[in-house]
Amino acid sequence: MNVTDKIISLEGIDLLNFSGINDQNLNLIKDYFDSTIVLRGDTIFLKGENDELKIIEKVFNELIFLQKRQGEISQKDVKLVLSLIYSKDDQIKSLKQKFGVSPNDLNDVILSRKNDFIKPRTPNQFEYFKKVKDNDIVFAIGPAGTGKTYLAVAFAVAAHLDPEILIVDEVLAVGDAEFQKKCLGKIQDVSSKDGRTVLFVSHNMAVLSNLCSSVIVLKNGMIDYTKGPTKEGIQYYLSDRKEKTKISLRDRKDRKGDGKIRLTPVSYTHLTLPTIYSV
Repeated sequence: MNVTDKIISLEGIDLLNFSGINDQNLNLIKDYFDSTIVLRGDTIFLKGENDELKIIEKVFNELIFLQKRQGEISQKDVKLVLSLIYSKDDQIKSLKQKFGVSPNDLNDVILSRKNDFIKPRTPNQFEYFKKVKDNDIVFAIGPAGTGKTYLAVAFAVAAHLDPEILIVDEVLAVGDAEFQKKCLGKIQDVSSKDGRTVLFVSHNMAVLSNLCSSVIVLKNGMIDYTKGPTKEGIQYYLSDRKEKTKISLRDRKDRKGDGKIRLTPVSYTHLTLPTIYSV
């Protein structure tokens, strides 16, 4: 393998638009190739096989030309350029050179990464693969060491990585800020880049405002506000909560418990306490 380095200058380019929000445009390109692609300042550093670097260089040069002509580029532009310059035939040729697979073998791949893939190897594994593809539920019984569990896990991971509808329930209720940022970035990728439906359940109004184009408000397990614009849905939700706070605790009808102990109006007073020094 002939590994080389290349440098591409982005001087005078709108770097934020070129790389995309959270580097979405750049990551689209990285996902297509095995070579190392690093953006530092206004320079792109490439390292990899010479033939692949030539293709990557063509992709970046075309995107640079598009941004200069249009003023900006979108993910749609990046995908179009990739499909035109790095065709399906080029991808199949690359896989065949690396792994020795034929185009027909690609139909049997369960789970793939840039440098590897999982597929059935033995006649029994191919039979298991076919049954899973043709049926909703499959029970596989056999001796240990035949690869049943290995393939089953691959199917499970592939199903979770490629859902038609992704349901996310209070994912930002846990984890630190960095974890939450990654979660939001992934959800945005699945929705905008991959074009899938994301059902996002949350009480965080700020996140809903930034992430969702429409909302549904649930109350006691029932739809209280039908699908509508996010801003209007949030206003409805907050106004409903505000109305509840106007009713005194004594008069609330939705309280639970046996009633032996009840809290009635609660008030609090802010006190400024003296500072206590200890020696």
